[in-house]
Amino acid sequence: MKSKILDVVGISAAVLCLIHCVIFPILLIIPLGVSHNPYIDLSFLIVGAVVVFRTTRHIKGRWLKLLFWISIVLISISVIVDLIFDVHLPLIYAGTAGLIIAHSINFKNHKHS
Repeated sequence: MKSKILDVVGISAAVLCLIHCVIFPILLIIPLGVSHNPYIDLSFLIVGAVVVFRTTRHIKGRWLKLLFWISIVLISISVIVDLIFDVHLPLIYAGTAGLIIAHSINFKNHKHS
């Protein structure tokens, strides 16, 4: 049951992050007075890292653990570069997609009641 909740939270956070990363640049083009706040990306990273840490403790498959952690590393690199240099890297898209895939596979591999 706990794994199911973690996977649902992980998928939800990753999808919200992906929507944020895709929609926000479009909002910057429209003159609405909206500016980018990299701390929103950092909050998604922290939630994702906590969920990945708790999820991967219970996973036996090395390749799935690797997919989870590579995805978090890609997101981390993108967020850190954004915080320090104010440069947006597309690594965040690959990392977020990797998290969605990893959580979906993990959810599918377990029998949930």
